[in-house]
Amino acid sequence: MRYQGDSRKTKTGGTVRPHRKKRKHELGRDPTETQVGDVSLRTVDSQGNTRKVRALATNVANVTDDEGTTEHATIEDVVENEANPNYARRNIVTKGAVIETDAGTARVTSRPGQNGQVNAVLVE
Repeated sequence: MRYQGDSRKTKTGGTVRPHRKKRKHELGRDPTETQVGDVSLRTVDSQGNTRKVRALATNVANVTDDEGTTEHATIEDVVENEANPNYARRNIVTKGAVIETDAGTARVTSRPGQNGQVNAVLVE
């Protein structure tokens, strides 16, 4: 778990006396680094009596072409990932990653670690 509240330090390094304790809604989680592999999902509770489905690993993508037709494709490799150069080497899929599928090269438009699926648009 990660604390996402205000820091207890000022920009000059002094300490700030907290006016209250930590709250549950201020907690965060480590990022879900979705890898290319057999489909593995995890459901986590989120705020407001809802749930998120996190994709821990996936090898399936919904690929859309210019005409608007969508087809299921198999992810073969991560070609490029602007979020982190090491993600491409480690085959980690995030939003904006360029993936190689059996339908062609595509750019990911969804957030697999947040909604559990990979949606992508073909890139020429």
